[in-house]
Amino acid sequence: MPRSQRSPVTAVTDFVYLRMRHRDAWSSASAQPAAPGVGFEPLRGHTYGLLSSFRKSGEAVPTPVWFGLADNKLYVRTEASAGKVKRIRREPRVLIAPCTVRGKPLGPPVEGRARVLEPSEHERAERAIAASYGLFRRIYETVSNRLAIDGTYLEVEPVRAAVELAREDASSA
Repeated sequence: MPRSQRSPVTAVTDFVYLRMRHRDAWSSASAQPAAPGVGFEPLRGHTYGLLSSFRKSGEAVPTPVWFGLADNKLYVRTEASAGKVKRIRREPRVLIAPCTVRGKPLGPPVEGRARVLEPSEHERAERAIAASYGLFRRIYETVSNRLAIDGTYLEVEPVRAAVELAREDASSA
């Protein structure tokens, strides 16, 4: 999104978050992914996930995010005008790894396919995220709502091994 279309709040937070991002955040995209089939187990018990979406050039853009897990899917709330939303609409492949608040990876990334949810699906995503965080998140969301920041939700499904998919296809034939 052109810089002129971002909200002033986004411009400030992007500036701050980029400067505080841990230098190892960029290494997550080149790390050996967790084995397909483990789903999001490597993320359980962690507060932050390092979501890496990909530019047209193939360069990974890592972003630490709060997330919620439900039904073997991962949910993230983000500003609708965020760069990751545009990148995911173009290329749904993402990597997500457990990390610190600054984005320092704490484990292997999990490969997934992301999509931007329709407004009718937001409630399910919000329930998953709210179940993982307490008072601080409610305060954060209240402030975001008062600043009139247009938010949306992302859903990520883990990529399963091709062998699993072939097995399912064979059994249903």
